[in-house]
Amino acid sequence: MPQGLGSLRESDKSEDRSFILLVSIFVGALVISSILASKIITIFRLFVPAGVLAYCITFVATDVISEIWGRERAGRVVFSGFVALLVTFLLIRLALLWDAAPIWRGQEAFSSVLGSTSRIIAASLVAYLASQYHDVWAFHVWRKATRERHLWLRNTASTVVSQFIDTLIFITIAFYGTIPVIPLIEGQYVIKVLIALLDTPFVYLAVILIRRGFSLEGKLLRK
Repeated sequence: MPQGLGSLRESDKSEDRSFILLVSIFVGALVISSILASKIITIFRLFVPAGVLAYCITFVATDVISEIWGRERAGRVVFSGFVALLVTFLLIRLALLWDAAPIWRGQEAFSSVLGSTSRIIAASLVAYLASQYHDVWAFHVWRKATRERHLWLRNTASTVVSQFIDTLIFITIAFYGTIPVIPLIEGQYVIKVLIALLDTPFVYLAVILIRRGFSLEGKLLRK
């Protein structure tokens, strides 16, 4: 095999490994955020679903994917996340409907937590599609407007607006009629904005490490 072709293939493998890792983090954070969201916690006297941090990680992942692999690849990841949420919803419903073993005494607690999770996941499906596709679209609008400079600007600007869309839709569908939604919308959005401002260094770090990993591996293979 020609040396150049071998180096190219090894570089492609390195790129695939980085992409698969990011997608795994994205899907894992997305699914667990929907389950954790059934608990309401307090952060700085603000009421927010416990899945807020996990869900914010998904925006970091899609921004890094958008920056390195482009809009089309990021869009595919968003769709894959939707499928993962849908499968999770169906599996939870199946587990709730399945008759419990007579030796098990946890059905009431199980139904209490995961029963509310079903509504939360349904809310997540709607909010997720609207906010994540907007995030990918807005990221590339800002990327073009800044001529591919100022990663911090497109990361923050796209995420802040997308998080508002997500918060408004998700909280309204998931909790309307059960608890006051306005304090939750306010609290969750404030926390999400703070996380969006703090996650920019991590986006830079991930982009730099992945790009340097490609470059370093290519140099080593050429020697």
